[in-house]
Amino acid sequence: MMFTSGLSPSLMFPYFITNFNRFSSLFTTPAVNWCTLENWLVNDSQCSKSNSMKEINCKVDSSSCTLAPNREPCITDSLSVSGNCTTSSTSVKSTPEIEKKYVHHVYDAIAPHFSATRFAKWPKVAAFLSSLPLGSIVFDAGCGNGKYLGLNQDCFFIGCDISPSLIKICSDREHEVLVADAVNLPYRTGFGDVAISIAVLHHLSTENRRRKAIEELVRVVKKGGLVLITVWAVEQEDSKLITKWTPLNEKYVDEWVGPGSPRTRAPSSSSLESIPESEVSRSGEHMEVCNEPHVSRDLEEEKNIKNQQEYFVPWHLPYHRAEISGASAEALAAGLATKDDNKGAVVYNRYYHVFSEGELESLTTGINNARIVDQFFDKSNWCIILEKTV
Repeated sequence: MMFTSGLSPSLMFPYFITNFNRFSSLFTTPAVNWCTLENWLVNDSQCSKSNSMKEINCKVDSSSCTLAPNREPCITDSLSVSGNCTTSSTSVKSTPEIEKKYVHHVYDAIAPHFSATRFAKWPKVAAFLSSLPLGSIVFDAGCGNGKYLGLNQDCFFIGCDISPSLIKICSDREHEVLVADAVNLPYRTGFGDVAISIAVLHHLSTENRRRKAIEELVRVVKKGGLVLITVWAVEQEDSKLITKWTPLNEKYVDEWVGPGSPRTRAPSSSSLESIPESEVSRSGEHMEVCNEPHVSRDLEEEKNIKNQQEYFVPWHLPYHRAEISGASAEALAAGLATKDDNKGAVVYNRYYHVFSEGELESLTTGINNARIVDQFFDKSNWCIILEKTV
């Protein structure tokens, strides 16, 4: 795999030499060294990489980590630092079952089809990345299929995602990527210039894990570095859309971490027919107001929707795209997916915690080494930009 910094050859090599020591200290452990330009994220003496990055075996101190498709990556423990406060986060980094079943396994199963629908760049995210200075190091935490990696040709992009299947897609496109957890990024403190988290935090099932992910984004950038975060909003521009999602019975609680699946709340009157997601902007449609006798019931349901933030959002994987003998067959057998013969698809549910107005900002309270420099609503997403101050 070639090293693809995005810089032209005439600019790349001088910058590389100047920043050799900075790149060599990318990882959080001193044992990881600079190896070669094509293998710059892998420990030369303790790691082996196949030619397509399908499997990376790393030994870090006394812990070992294997990153490969169809496996849960092991994540080494660390400490998070927020301002003057150091917090042990072992329990926060323990992935709840709801995320394993309804986020990690789902995206591994739907990765090629998901990637085929993920090509349009959100204008404000693209504008933010395009404005970055020459040579900026950008961490994309939860990079998915890598649609933002390399967007600014004058910057170095390093992507990570919890899904080995999505990381393989990025690797095949010659992006610099690795499998990693958003709540435990494997980078040294203060290494990057910018970190972005686009449509990721809403897949984390507890407030502590969502806050920890923000702390990690702040940790890995240097003083003055920027962090851009976007999340799905409960205040959807198309208010009918949420009625097509399956609401969970209550917010995620500790007992859901066990082997059981979360409970779901049945709809009282409206059908929760699943719909496929698309890249098309959600806008334009308004709820119709009628004078029927059931209007009070509709208003009550609307109130409940506004108070509801935990959902299963469906993904329709067409039969011809499904690996019937592989992941999809296993998911169907385990009850983690269903068949919709009318639509000719295997239906997966993805866990989402949709954010209310002000919730994203409130998660930054207590992170003393960062301040909010911008916040906005864009295409049914709440967005903030943080600046690291210390």
